[in-house]
Amino acid sequence: MTRMRRVLANAFAGWFQLRWRFPASLLDEITAAIAAGERGHHGEVRVAIESRLHPLAVLGGLDAATRARQLFSQLRVWDTEHNSGVLLYVLLAEHRIEIVADRGIAARVEPAAWTAICATMRTHYANGEWREGSLRGIAAIHALLLQHFPAHDKANPDELPDRPVLL
Repeated sequence: MTRMRRVLANAFAGWFQLRWRFPASLLDEITAAIAAGERGHHGEVRVAIESRLHPLAVLGGLDAATRARQLFSQLRVWDTEHNSGVLLYVLLAEHRIEIVADRGIAARVEPAAWTAICATMRTHYANGEWREGSLRGIAAIHALLLQHFPAHDKANPDELPDRPVLL
């Protein structure tokens, strides 16, 4: 997508879609899915959904990947005992999905695994299946965390909020 198309998309699309595509009932389901999945592993999952970027920020070069990394830091996803935090970021205006994993999990999971999760979610979202795409993406992230950071019935404190952040 060209920079000018991105500016226009962020100026005129996305802002009204947030609550329509992610109503309170879906946010509750996402919260429950995150909490349930985290009981089986030592990872922490955060979800951030943003309607759009400021057009001037886009003109300045801000893209979805950079914004996801910013939010990874701002939401303190990096601040977990096992360095196993994962941020799932959705930018509605540009139809972008990004996953940022902390160094503990990034060292063990190939980037292709995250790309595949994003592709699955994108397919569901393109078909208007916001619930299915979101819950499948979260389940796939949990499966990777369970594989690489299983709890093994040890104490597993909830280090980060489970509720998605809407921006």
